[in-house]
Amino acid sequence: MATILSIVPYKIFPAKVGGQKGIALFNRYFAKEIGLVSVSVKSNDPVYAEGYTMLNVLADAPTRYINPLNVFVIKKIIKQYGATHLLLEHPYYGWLGILLKWMTGVKLVIHSHNIESLRWKTLGKWWWPVLWQYEKFTHRMANYNFFIQDADRQLAIEGFRLSPEKCVTVTYGIEWNAAPSRQEREKCRQWLQQQHDIGNNRCILLFNGTLNYKPNLDALHIILEKINPLLLLSGLEYTIIICGRDLPDSLNGLEAYSGKNVVYAGFTEDISIYFKGADIFINPVVDGGGIKTKLVEAIGYGTRAVSTENGSIGVSKEDAGDLLHITSNAGWQEFVTVIIHASQSPAPAVPVSFFEKFYWGNIAKKAAAFIQR
Repeated sequence: MATILSIVPYKIFPAKVGGQKGIALFNRYFAKEIGLVSVSVKSNDPVYAEGYTMLNVLADAPTRYINPLNVFVIKKIIKQYGATHLLLEHPYYGWLGILLKWMTGVKLVIHSHNIESLRWKTLGKWWWPVLWQYEKFTHRMANYNFFIQDADRQLAIEGFRLSPEKCVTVTYGIEWNAAPSRQEREKCRQWLQQQHDIGNNRCILLFNGTLNYKPNLDALHIILEKINPLLLLSGLEYTIIICGRDLPDSLNGLEAYSGKNVVYAGFTEDISIYFKGADIFINPVVDGGGIKTKLVEAIGYGTRAVSTENGSIGVSKEDAGDLLHITSNAGWQEFVTVIIHASQSPAPAVPVSFFEKFYWGNIAKKAAAFIQR
């Protein structure tokens, strides 16, 4: 049986945001299917590593990405645990993985969370072509390549000239495999109404995301400056709840919008209450890469979602059925029209096929089977 040594290059515990959850939950379920040991930074608390061993041997300093001594430290761990595969989260440690592949004979697996070079391109970084070449070389040297969604997989096959047989989609997932009941959703809605003084007849719209991440912050500005003014003229009775940490000081807690049907809830320990209690999740994200993890969670909770085309990448209408409404990337009047239309009828059931694709247990089984075939 294969034994995986996974390198987690940054702090993921306790997992609170999408990127942290993407690794923490994948490893938790992956460890149920295959032998797993993780090497990570010293700031990660190994008590959260459920079902596998986490070794805190990497420094937290940025220099950890270029420290050649890590080659010998991890080589020793590979031998100690009899690792057959080395899994890298993101391509940045590609040089390290390739050296260890040559030195120890382990098979190299790259777990891509998006096409990193293109993500940095959308964020305006001039050096993205250099990263593209490095990312391309890393993936070409790997034995197996995991991609977060089908579009990234196909782009890498064509752009990096990868063999399709070496590539598989290992998407972001959710931990539940059935939607909450109508009674549970109603209970959460009542809690939101009481917590934020929302009337019974108002449509609750939700946006959630880490607000110091540029694509999320841009989406927030779109909500405040494009979508909300149109909603105010629409006649719809609604409240927009904004959840997420690291709101810029320049927005001053969104106090200027408190009389304009906007509530800032800040970071919430249990975001599931907000997803289950909201009528519609709005996702006006127009840039960034990978898959929008909050969209997966919203659909999984049975909440309607209105998303731009770019924001919905990785979650198709075939996956989500009538719960997902997709608009053009800059058509904000269209976005508002779809919100109003979606608010006028109860949310349909979550398709069974959605959980078949996005439940972590199924995702982990698929990944383990792919590298053990």
